[in-house]
Amino acid sequence: MLAYITHADCHLHDTGSLHPDQAERLSAIDNQLITSGLEFVLRQYDADLVTREALERVHDADYLDRVYAIDPSDGPVAIDGDTVMSPGTLRAAERAAGAGVQAVDLVMAGAAHSAFCAIRPPGHHAERDKAMGFCLFDNIAVAAAHALEAHDLNRVVIVDFDVHHGNGTEDIFAAEPRVLFCSTFQHPFYPFTGHESDTANLVDVPLSAGAGSAEFRAGVSEHWFPAIDAFRPEMVFISAGFDAHVADDMSHLSLTDPDYRWVTEELVKLAKTHANGRIVSMLEGGYEPAALARSVVAHIDAMIG
Repeated sequence: MLAYITHADCHLHDTGSLHPDQAERLSAIDNQLITSGLEFVLRQYDADLVTREALERVHDADYLDRVYAIDPSDGPVAIDGDTVMSPGTLRAAERAAGAGVQAVDLVMAGAAHSAFCAIRPPGHHAERDKAMGFCLFDNIAVAAAHALEAHDLNRVVIVDFDVHHGNGTEDIFAAEPRVLFCSTFQHPFYPFTGHESDTANLVDVPLSAGAGSAEFRAGVSEHWFPAIDAFRPEMVFISAGFDAHVADDMSHLSLTDPDYRWVTEELVKLAKTHANGRIVSMLEGGYEPAALARSVVAHIDAMIG
């Protein structure tokens, strides 16, 4: 059984009409799930609110104090050039991070073999003491840290196929040997971090503008999979960004729905080999609603198997 975790509060994050991260993204996913019939084979949950303890595992207390102090009663308020808070943003961010913690608990308890969190705002750009790139809390980092600290896991892998490098996640876990971070991303491109690397806990695979299925699959197969196999993770986390899709004008990569199905199927195989099939996936980017919805359904369908 796959747990599908979301919350109506995630629609309250109002970024303004011209911002790419719109609530319509979540509505498109819900509609595509109904159309595909997958809605009837998921176990749906409302996302919990994250605790301060869970946030402080990956974010500085002073930074969290600043975010909570900003919480506007009228808005939106700009945090940086592309990250904003509205009166509903903090609650949405608490649900987004809480969904990951809840997903870990459900999977570890055996209530679900895997989980997908349809949430916003996204998280992988948020650093330990800094909001950026639409992100306030690093949702996937909060979830992974919860698995390590609350469930005593010793090895987890985070894979990130968003078109933008997950600088926040990498920043948070750069010196954490219990976490293997594997990413693909367009380079050079926002946030202008990341570089080709195969180290003990970091596998970065930059892709040039114009790259498509062949380059993506080759990079993942040659670099991610051997590293994950050698690491033997006890849980697999996915920062599931779908903005490298050919239909998404956020980037200059050309991935397609089948690419997301393929990479998910391969990660499921690795999770079954090393992690008793345990996977927690959390939505990151993807800003063309139709392509996003189709890709998410392909991703979830592959996780269900």
